[in-house]
Amino acid sequence: MERALNSIRAVFIFTTICILLFSDNVLCFYLPGVAPEDFEKGDLLSVKVNKLTSIKTQLPYSYYSIPYCRPHNIIDSRENLGEVLRGDRIENSPYVFKMREPQLCNVLCRVVLDPKSAKTFKEKIEDEYRVNMILDNLPLVVPIPRLEQEGPPIYQLGFHVGLKGQYAGSKEEKHFIHNHLSFVVKFHKDPQTYTARIVGFEVTPYSVKHEYEGKWSEDSRLTSCDPHAQRIVTSSSSPQEVEDKQEVIFTYDVTFQESDVKWASRWDTYLLMADDQIHWFSIVNSLMIVLFLSGMVAMIMLRTLYRDISRYNELETQEEAQEETGWKLVHADVFRPPSNSDLLCVYVGTGLQFLGMVVVTMIFAVLGFLSPSNRGGLMTAMLLLWAFMGIFAGYAAARLYKMFKGSEWKRIALHTSFLFPAAVFAIFFVLNALIWGQKSSGAVPFGTMFALVFLWFGISVPLVFLGSYVGFKKHAIEDPVKTNKIPRQIPEQAWYMNPIFSILIGGILPFGAVFIELFFILTSIWLNQFYYIFGFLFIVFIILLVTCAEITVVLCYFQLCSEDYLWWWRSYLTSASSAIYLFLYAVFYFFTKLDITKPVSGALYFGYMLIASYAFFVLTGTIGFYACFWFTRLIYSSVKID
Repeated sequence: MERALNSIRAVFIFTTICILLFSDNVLCFYLPGVAPEDFEKGDLLSVKVNKLTSIKTQLPYSYYSIPYCRPHNIIDSRENLGEVLRGDRIENSPYVFKMREPQLCNVLCRVVLDPKSAKTFKEKIEDEYRVNMILDNLPLVVPIPRLEQEGPPIYQLGFHVGLKGQYAGSKEEKHFIHNHLSFVVKFHKDPQTYTARIVGFEVTPYSVKHEYEGKWSEDSRLTSCDPHAQRIVTSSSSPQEVEDKQEVIFTYDVTFQESDVKWASRWDTYLLMADDQIHWFSIVNSLMIVLFLSGMVAMIMLRTLYRDISRYNELETQEEAQEETGWKLVHADVFRPPSNSDLLCVYVGTGLQFLGMVVVTMIFAVLGFLSPSNRGGLMTAMLLLWAFMGIFAGYAAARLYKMFKGSEWKRIALHTSFLFPAAVFAIFFVLNALIWGQKSSGAVPFGTMFALVFLWFGISVPLVFLGSYVGFKKHAIEDPVKTNKIPRQIPEQAWYMNPIFSILIGGILPFGAVFIELFFILTSIWLNQFYYIFGFLFIVFIILLVTCAEITVVLCYFQLCSEDYLWWWRSYLTSASSAIYLFLYAVFYFFTKLDITKPVSGALYFGYMLIASYAFFVLTGTIGFYACFWFTRLIYSSVKID
């Protein structure tokens, strides 16, 4: 009865995971606890402004860092840790919307540019900055019609501050500002209560040199945009130039459109931004290739090992035992502690900490808890999980350290607590100083820096020490065979068994498992787009685990067969070398896909990609190490050792 219940439970879990991974509905799975807001006609809508972003500089700025129209009191919204680290600065705005009440040619304010403000606008236009706004937790998008094919438009996050152009008959390039915004608020109406829910927030920006009669006052009526005279803005035929002493009048329209899209599906529009057919086919193709290679590797290994173990166990006479060759010959040296064993323990513990963080984050993301509607949620979850996974880092490092006959567990715990985080924090501190120098909102304020230090010293470090204490109190892991006091001489190796060559070869297959998905992840980070296919990312991650494990086991087997027993570090570095290819791909992506020209922006890109590559190094290295550790213990415990 109990076995039947376990089988039913396993089928239920498997079915649930399949539904979550492959169902289209996963795209609109919402963060539990976030309830829709119903609006009646005439209700005031809160329009908020967010940071200015540019894919050319990667430096965000607060909305009011340039002389836009301001409300009487600027109120900052409370941001979570992830939002602050992303540079989000959400504030109130002077825009006044009332539900289902259209407005035309509303004057926001009038600004006369001075040399400083004109220069600021020109710089932001030159760097192609976009303005981001939020309404009912929906980001503002600009619909761009597709040129060649029919279907829904492509949506661009935020509208550009302005554009560059030339007057007819002139070769001089001018800067023009988008000072008229035509908003479209889409809503889904409830036929029973007559309330409505917001399901879309779009804008079409225009550059218009507004005109009016007489001297300017608050009651002045525009002649270039007057709904009473049926004169509205539909093009930028007479654009507003950005120059010193130029008068800029900011205006906006608001129209409301009823939509069939329900509130639960409103994010589908934002997530399906581009034609994703290539995305799906390329991922499936990559997974099939890797699965095929992994199947071949597993089959070869099982057949070869089965033959070897059977042959070794059939050795009966002492003369036959003396003539043994291959991996059994080094049984008395294979579990000899490696050089720099303390450092290996630290890296294995750190990698397990990272593995735990990634697995739990993936599960939460697949379940919909970290959807794009929860801004900053992904980064916040990763930081918190990293801190709490410190207990596993300490435990793993101490267990391995005790197996290597170590006695100073506190020293290992201290090194595990500081080696990886200190390196990352040092790079992060330098990059943050560069961002501060650019006066960007992406610079982490002192309060947030204190929170990060508290996560490190207040949570992660104590948990690492707790895990190390528990791990060291456990009985030491016993080797399946005894180790000789005198190390065996390693014979001269073939050129293809050179450590550097085999390590570099070993990293190709794990990188091949993720490089296609890596393209979309880099695009979402550096080209300001949403990433949402966590189901496929989870599958790619599982394939990465399998690939790292199998390629490390195969190369470890070849190494032992050539009577080279120094496998500890090589098993770690074999799969970890995929981080080298990841960083090289990041360099390739920088020069082929990005248009970054400023030195500070380039330093930010390579600094953050260096951190990502380092994290990938410890993650994949730990996977390969544990696979090889399990493999060696398995094969040497399966043969008769005299």
